[in-house]
Amino acid sequence: MTSLAPDRPKACVIGWPAAHSRSPLIHRFWLKSLNIAGSYELAAVSPENFEGFVRGLARHGFAGANVTLPHKERAFELCDVKLASAKRLKAVNTLWIERGQLYGDNTDCAGFLGAMDQEAPGWDQGHGTAVVLGAGGAARAIVHALQLRGMRRIIIVNRTRERAEKLVADFGSPLEALDFGDLPGAMGSASLLVNTTSLGMQGQPPLFIDLAPLPLHAIVSDIVYVPLETSLIKAARARGLKAVPGLGMLLHQAVPGFERWFGQRPKVMPELRRLVEADILTAG
Repeated sequence: MTSLAPDRPKACVIGWPAAHSRSPLIHRFWLKSLNIAGSYELAAVSPENFEGFVRGLARHGFAGANVTLPHKERAFELCDVKLASAKRLKAVNTLWIERGQLYGDNTDCAGFLGAMDQEAPGWDQGHGTAVVLGAGGAARAIVHALQLRGMRRIIIVNRTRERAEKLVADFGSPLEALDFGDLPGAMGSASLLVNTTSLGMQGQPPLFIDLAPLPLHAIVSDIVYVPLETSLIKAARARGLKAVPGLGMLLHQAVPGFERWFGQRPKVMPELRRLVEADILTAG
């Protein structure tokens, strides 16, 4: 793989399908606001064509790409160099070309931390107990982020206990797995509750949880961003708890890739948030 240095660097998001992605909206906003002569495209690429497309990124003038479902694990396999988060999660969502090699990272962890730091400053002080709902790929990124910030206790609650125990085995201390029926007791000492499941997402069943056991200082986070305010976030706010919706994670996870491809580190500003919110509301 050889690297090109076009006068107008370009990147893309690779998915199957790809039309639903809001990455072009985010990156084109930054390109315009930072006055960078570059472009960001959509690339709908089927699984059977994914390797060929990635191998040809540089040849077609791409500085790199975002990777979304269902390609994250295959992207990890194809990278010549994998950063620490990608190795930990065994999945890649950000690609770039450096010295003729394909680099890969997973920025979901950075996205979660960026959103929490911006919207709930000091959330990790005290290194308390976090309760994580779900045990899939998104949960792995959140758990990794919580470990990096030194959470003293991380409780994984999943309807399938076996999957929760697998996550605990993969990540080790300070994780533990509990049955869903044990959730009320787990929340009693929690400083953070994070939903990493698809429950509450548009088209999915809502996530109804009695938040009464949570201490009043606890923070509730939901990685779902469509709708902008899930049933869990509404319930948290109704109880007077600090709530962090999922849109922030989406915006912040895009920052490292943009910096790699276009050479400037963008900021997650209110104008960008309003733009993406309007797009989500318009899409209905």
